[in-house]
Amino acid sequence: MTHWIVLPVILPALLAPFIVLAARYHITIQRVLSVAGTAALIAIAAGQAWTVSDGTVTIYQLGDWAAPFGIVLVADRLSTLMVLLTSVLGLFVLLYAIGSKWDERGRHFHALFQFQLMGILGAFLTGDLFNLFVFFEVLLIASYGMMIHSGGAVRLRAGVQYVLFNLLGSTLFLFALGAIYAETGTLNMADLAQRVELIDAGNSVGIRVAAVLLILVFAVKAAVVPLHFWLPSSYAEAPGPVAALFAIMTKVGAYAIIRVYTLVFPPELELTAGLQGVWLLPAAMVSVAIGMLGILAARHLDRLVAYAVIGSMGMVMVSIALFTPAGIAAALFYIVHSTLAAAALFLIADMVRAGRADLALKMAPPVPGAPLFAGMFFVAAIAMVGLPPLSGFIGKLMVLNAAAASPHMVWIWSVVLGTSLIGLVGFARAGSIVFWKATAASQPEEAEPAEPTASPDEAPGALAFTAVGGLIALLIALTAFAGPAHDYTRAIAAQLFDGSAYRAEVMETPGKLSEGAKEY
Repeated sequence: MTHWIVLPVILPALLAPFIVLAARYHITIQRVLSVAGTAALIAIAAGQAWTVSDGTVTIYQLGDWAAPFGIVLVADRLSTLMVLLTSVLGLFVLLYAIGSKWDERGRHFHALFQFQLMGILGAFLTGDLFNLFVFFEVLLIASYGMMIHSGGAVRLRAGVQYVLFNLLGSTLFLFALGAIYAETGTLNMADLAQRVELIDAGNSVGIRVAAVLLILVFAVKAAVVPLHFWLPSSYAEAPGPVAALFAIMTKVGAYAIIRVYTLVFPPELELTAGLQGVWLLPAAMVSVAIGMLGILAARHLDRLVAYAVIGSMGMVMVSIALFTPAGIAAALFYIVHSTLAAAALFLIADMVRAGRADLALKMAPPVPGAPLFAGMFFVAAIAMVGLPPLSGFIGKLMVLNAAAASPHMVWIWSVVLGTSLIGLVGFARAGSIVFWKATAASQPEEAEPAEPTASPDEAPGALAFTAVGGLIALLIALTAFAGPAHDYTRAIAAQLFDGSAYRAEVMETPGKLSEGAKEY
């Protein structure tokens, strides 16, 4: 057992209250502590990822109590990849929030930011379904506080909608946990996987209901159609850096589906055979279509990016719904790509907002620095749509290749390729209106351009440009190293479909309980 595994949870959990209690009136100290803590998370996550890159599974037993009775955190290839991705994203978002001075527009931004990281990272590392629920609630509470950061009636209304819909998902989650515990007597995922295999097929109604409820809960978190209604308004109305961090939030739902439905309810399990593919694949394809049509129909740039998130999550879920090693590998590659691309687009939209009266897709005076903004938007947009040569194109090729063996190949290919064209038209329309036609609107015959709504203190600074440039650089790096990245996601998928190492490490590692039992 190594104590390094618990650090991604403990570090932000200690840092957040310290910021509130000791530095609430000192924004500079808050910034230093928050950046230093997030940078430390990257170092810890990179070290953990390196440790498990050979297929090793490591665990941390809180209080040294053995599973399944004690709380356990598990680090394997999948969880450490998601922890590293979240930590890297968190640092760039934090730098942008400081550079654009969003962190000064409300109270406790940095404390809430750290609590948000704690909830997300805990959800990725936990080996217990009940603690997955707990970390879901932690990130939900923190995300609500961040979403209404700097106030406003519209933002508050969107925040209430966001909370109510996610509380509904949390209620379903509790029902599912109750049903699972009643049927099996455990919520530890490794132990649960062993006990579910022993349930008689003729007496499996309860566990089937629980499996359906769980996949509904995770679909809510992943914003899969028709459970996506909370996302467009919530993400569009949230502050720019908050929406960028939320790019990883939907991936928590995708992660939970991958983890639970490869370990606890694997595709070959007779009790839940066909559950994942009966409605998940059609819903995922509809999600892709709705997302891309939303891009085309959007009237505001921030809402356009929110629909792009729905479309990208649909693409991820299409690949996951295949429930093959190739499909999971492609989904993981696309998760990394889409998280970086969506975050970059949200930050670019926020930078554009500082130079325009609003983000409506209509002719307006030119944005200061429009050529630079246009260049960044162009790169992030073609990455999100999936045009060559960036990682979105490679990710879609992986998804299409994984679907080649599926009986639904024709449908999947048609939806993916057709909606990609729609998304391309939508992004091209938005870019031309915001950047090209805006220039035309400032010709001499037009009235003098209006002053931007943001004050000079609120305009993005060099640090904000650095943060966006860093995300775009990561997209380019992912493209350049797509081969090794895909090899690693295939290794992750292979480990997921062979859960023996996970189960063995969690259930056979001695702790206080097992040692006491031996002595007795």
